Amino acid sequence: MHELGITRNIVSICSEQAHGRKVTRVRLEVGLLSGVVPDAIRFCFDVCSQGTPLEGADLEVLEIPGEGECRSCGKRVPLRQVFEHCPCGAGDLICVAGKELNIKDMEVQ
Repeated sequence: MHELGITRNIVSICSEQAHGRKVTRVRLEVGLLSGVVPDAIRFCFDVCSQGTPLEGADLEVLEIPGEGECRSCGKRVPLRQVFEHCPCGAGDLICVAGKELNIKDMEVQ
């Protein structure tokens, strides 16, 4: 489960940016094509935040849907997986959304 390592890094980055202040909320953006399981991040967050400024903080995960742009027709289409075909039949879609993994913001006291 690579989400444990990812969550440790999220907690570390937020703790560093909090400069010793208590963090009350963290918002993440997780793309549905990123390979990261939001429920696993939520599960790991409580454990990884113990003894840090993030302990007890609310974690909000904003799930970003996948979207591709067809190089053939230029149409933007929803993606459920990385390799899909455009409704025009072309298999040349560029993923333009859904691979994100960002700390969007955090609230501190």
